Amino acid sequence: MEAGRKLYAAAVAQARQPRFYTDFAAPDTREGRFDLYTLHVVLLVRRLKGEGEQAAETSQALFDAYLRGLDDAFRELGASDLSVAKKMKKLGQAFYGRARAYEEAFAALPDTAALTRLIGRILYDDEGAAPAAGLADYAGRAVAGLGEAPLEALLQGEVHWPEISA
Repeated sequence: MEAGRKLYAAAVAQARQPRFYTDFAAPDTREGRFDLYTLHVVLLVRRLKGEGEQAAETSQALFDAYLRGLDDAFRELGASDLSVAKKMKKLGQAFYGRARAYEEAFAALPDTAALTRLIGRILYDDEGAAPAAGLADYAGRAVAGLGEAPLEALLQGEVHWPEISA
């Protein structure tokens, strides 16, 4: 489904914004990029949840594109088919674990304390990491903005992310 692929491309483009790595000191590593891609995909999947059949199909297409992107990245790194399958299973589990954890933290918004701790633990390996507060603020604004975004636009693959500001 084209809308899911477009949303995935938008999530990847946003997660690659240099300001995440400069202003928020996100680790510019495979793991750091994975976590930023995952955060943006989780934000979109969350917004589409419970919005009807077309939204469910779009969300599934988004998730499928996310998995294809990860699979392609491993293959480009020269991983074997067996190795890729094992890594993909682990990444799928990581996605769902992060999605559950983010959902719990998003439920506490507008208070960003839980989200700050979670992002600190996931992205910086340190719950008290100073840059996590700025990224939590960004994620909170993304939740709010996506909540106000017209569903029709998302179902066309159009998403507007908040400004990245520390």
